[in-house]
Amino acid sequence: MPLIAEYGTMAQPDRGIVEVYDSDAYLGDDEALQQSRTQVVAGNGYHLYLHSLQSDIEVQVTIRVWDTPQKPPEEAEGTVPVSLESETGQLVVNQLTYGPAGMMDLPRPGVYDGHAAWSGRKATAAYYNTCLQRAADEQWDAEQIGAAWKQCSTAEQYTLDLWLVRESEPEDEDD
Repeated sequence: MPLIAEYGTMAQPDRGIVEVYDSDAYLGDDEALQQSRTQVVAGNGYHLYLHSLQSDIEVQVTIRVWDTPQKPPEEAEGTVPVSLESETGQLVVNQLTYGPAGMMDLPRPGVYDGHAAWSGRKATAAYYNTCLQRAADEQWDAEQIGAAWKQCSTAEQYTLDLWLVRESEPEDEDD
């Protein structure tokens, strides 16, 4: 069960969301986006939405590709099963307003199953809310707020553990 590939990047969860999707899957999915608000990570097969409880402190997004199915990490705050199809073999980690935070080349195109796990989500949100309250009480400027966010002692992390389950279905040329 060796690790085949691993990629990590920091992303700002603009409006509380970070997306992971195939580089050709431009259209979002409002239903999956809404589901992420209750189950933390949700998707439609081409897009995954990672829902943070805050919108300004960068989060760590790690994508790992394995040669066989893996168990979710025991130390995670939560996990959900995921499936993601990548016809191009390239995944984008996207920040809604700011654009791509990074891209990962998968070992090959196809359909990947796996699970998403997260940690530090609630602690980071609590720190974020404390900073906002202090900013209002002490009349911090934007620079002070930004500096405070960078001092967060808890890292909010999302990890996608994926493994290839099959090749992508060829597109029907008649559509």
